[in-house]
Amino acid sequence: MTSSTETTVSGPPGEPDETTTAADPAVAAELVGRSPGQLMWLRFKRDRTGVISAYVVGFFFVVAILAPVIAKLYGKDPYTLYGQNEPGLLNDFGYPIAPNGGMSGRFWFGIEPNLGRDVFTQLIYGIRTSLGIALAVTIAVTVTAILLGISAGYLGGRVDYFVGRITDLLMAFPAQLFFVAVMPVVTAVFVSPVDETPTYLRVVALITVQWFLGWMGLSRLLRGQVLSLREREFIEAARVTGASSWRIVRRELLPNLVTPILVQSTLMLPTFVTAEAGLSFLGVGLVEPTPDWGRMFAIGGEIYQNDLTYMFFPGIAMVIFIVAFNLLGDSVRDAFDPKAAR
Repeated sequence: MTSSTETTVSGPPGEPDETTTAADPAVAAELVGRSPGQLMWLRFKRDRTGVISAYVVGFFFVVAILAPVIAKLYGKDPYTLYGQNEPGLLNDFGYPIAPNGGMSGRFWFGIEPNLGRDVFTQLIYGIRTSLGIALAVTIAVTVTAILLGISAGYLGGRVDYFVGRITDLLMAFPAQLFFVAVMPVVTAVFVSPVDETPTYLRVVALITVQWFLGWMGLSRLLRGQVLSLREREFIEAARVTGASSWRIVRRELLPNLVTPILVQSTLMLPTFVTAEAGLSFLGVGLVEPTPDWGRMFAIGGEIYQNDLTYMFFPGIAMVIFIVAFNLLGDSVRDAFDPKAAR
């Protein structure tokens, strides 16, 4: 008796009949082989929170990249002192005359007290600055952690001991206090105290200082992963076939370390965004007239009693970005973990 999912097909004379299975489409889909990347993508797409967070994060990056284009279409820039150049925008105390911080069809987010700059262009350029610095720090930290963590775990011996002691030493530093104390020193090494520090030098100093104390956690995580992987059968098989250490690291170890690298990177970037903003807020990061999230918070902290509206848009933007990026990192981690509860 032939089942409902099987059909019998008669071949040419003299050849035996063939039985083919016409499986249900859903069952056939489940039997299709998928790579780990495809499985991760399928799990991620089922996570509605992760998908929404990805769109939000992508929106912020698009705004950062297209900030000059948006400002040109908007017709304003973040440096022009509109309130001082045009009478009737600021009162005698330097605050916007129009209600809600001077918001209008011309100034969408209002104008900045005292100087009278446009808040909307200040914000989009501030997002561009903060995200650019944080992204550069994240890339530098990730590359350093990969090089030192894999080297320590795979080579072992003196290399592992040397890298381990450096990691222990740097992790003993109080990061926030170190940032605040060292930033002025780093800039003073290259610029005379009587001269103004160029913006590019401050950016390089911010990236360098955060990188210096940012790579140890990921490096230690990768070292532990490599220590467990280097004794596995596929690594031994690669050694037996005569593969070089570089080939083993590149072809065997790195593909198995993509998950912790990607997950930790997505969790580190918002941390570096807040760290950069905090340094600028304290006056040791970027300074006037460079647009920056932290500098906007510093100005808002000075004038919030008289103009609370100025803090609203940068504050909301920062909260949305940090929450969305953290949720995205959690979703990526769950998507890579096939044992996570769905």
